[in-house]
Amino acid sequence: MAVSAAPKDEDFTFVSPLVKYLLFIFNMIFWTISMVMMLIGVYARVMKHAEAAMACLAVDPALLLLIVGVFMFILTFCGCVGSLRENICLLQTFCICLTVVFLLQLAVGILGFIFSDKAQGKVSEIINNAIVHYRDDLDLQNLIDFGQKEFSCCGGISYKDWSQNMYFNCTPENPSRERCSVPYSCCLLPKDEAIMNTMCGQGMQDLDYLQASVFINTNGCIDRLVTWIHDNLFLLGGIALGLAIPQLVGILLSQVLINQITDQIELQKYNLQHRCDPWH
Repeated sequence: MAVSAAPKDEDFTFVSPLVKYLLFIFNMIFWTISMVMMLIGVYARVMKHAEAAMACLAVDPALLLLIVGVFMFILTFCGCVGSLRENICLLQTFCICLTVVFLLQLAVGILGFIFSDKAQGKVSEIINNAIVHYRDDLDLQNLIDFGQKEFSCCGGISYKDWSQNMYFNCTPENPSRERCSVPYSCCLLPKDEAIMNTMCGQGMQDLDYLQASVFINTNGCIDRLVTWIHDNLFLLGGIALGLAIPQLVGILLSQVLINQITDQIELQKYNLQHRCDPWH
């Protein structure tokens, strides 16, 4: 009976197949998502290179998508291979990086809430920089137009912020045909018109607020954005929770698997030591 029991003891493992393959599937899903993000980022970047629109790398959505995709790809690759091969080094890399990302997101959220005035100033700086580079980057231009139409706003503080852009600048020296204008996305769409006139913002910066408000949205996007955030705190909280839960699941599963692999290694060392002991 003792002889037949030995193989059963050797076959015992602390590593749970359920935890192992759950972590693998978890990482495989996000690895696939990272591949899609990288492909979209590369495609957008190549298309913009063909159009020679490379002037605004700091706020380029395609570049940001590519960077996040590459980081996710490397991180989830460590998780996939680490879980399949039961490699503690790769699993620890995955767990530590994911923990750092989670803590950074948490810190940014807390600091943004505590220093809301400074955060609003930073957002204003980003928006003003985006206004300056509006015509330099097609993706950025589409993003700004979408934001202005979605929030029914124009510029950062007001529609006159568009004078910061070299094409919309109101100085007499500006030879642009769009001088003193605003983008079409600032315009109010008449109820009886289904198609927007893309020249509707012509000369709007020459008008005062009351006159311009008949044709365009004169309120800035920063105030509208702050109002939207206050009105949708539960939605934003749900999104934050939706982002946090997968990260916490990944951290938990990887740490459980690391502990199980460590216990398995200790068991193998123990069995090897006692197998080599002639007095055991």
